[in-house]
Amino acid sequence: MESGNMSQPLVPPGETPPVEGSIAEAHQERPDGGIWEHPLWWLGLIVIGAIIVAAYFAARIIGY
Repeated sequence: MESGNMSQPLVPPGETPPVEGSIAEAHQERPDGGIWEHPLWWLGLIVIGAIIVAAYFAARIIGY
């Protein structure tokens, strides 16, 4: 015998149970913002810049 609150109906998986007093509607998802919302692109740009700066100083130390 299962103990618990049997006053609330079970909700099938994948469905959102009803909430009392909720008047909000589902919000629209923003479209993709392009390259400005892709942190890996920015990380790559920063890493490439750091490699260029490091190569410049390494070349000065070596004497090129």
